[in-house]
Amino acid sequence: MTTFDELGLMLDDIAESLPKDFYKELNGGIILSPDIKLHPESGGSGNLYILGEYHNDRKGFGGLGRYIVIYFGSFMQIFSYLPPEQQKQELRRILVHEFTHHLESLAGERDLEIQDAHDLAKYRQRSAARTEKSQYRLRKT
Repeated sequence: MTTFDELGLMLDDIAESLPKDFYKELNGGIILSPDIKLHPESGGSGNLYILGEYHNDRKGFGGLGRYIVIYFGSFMQIFSYLPPEQQKQELRRILVHEFTHHLESLAGERDLEIQDAHDLAKYRQRSAARTEKSQYRLRKT
């Protein structure tokens, strides 16, 4: 299993390969948190993990301002079974996603936020359908 430090080295390698322009006004940098973070929409299922987040603390909460957090615990819940090279690909995908939020924030855009909201709505529909199906099975028996 990939350790926290090993994933940190992967993250450093990916971060160093990204264009310097990505870092404009990212004054809090990239943080690798050891935490597992569940999305509030996860409900009782506990299967909707937050893998990364972009923060824009306009008031400078904690002095961090704009920063990205990657959640090691959540990442390992989802991708621990993958070999390291594939984990690195997933980590790159997540980091680029969060950088997209950052760059859109700088540009006053919200396209990825809107896409994330659509994806969450699809998750809710699938979750509701699963719940309805399991309740039907319970009533049937």
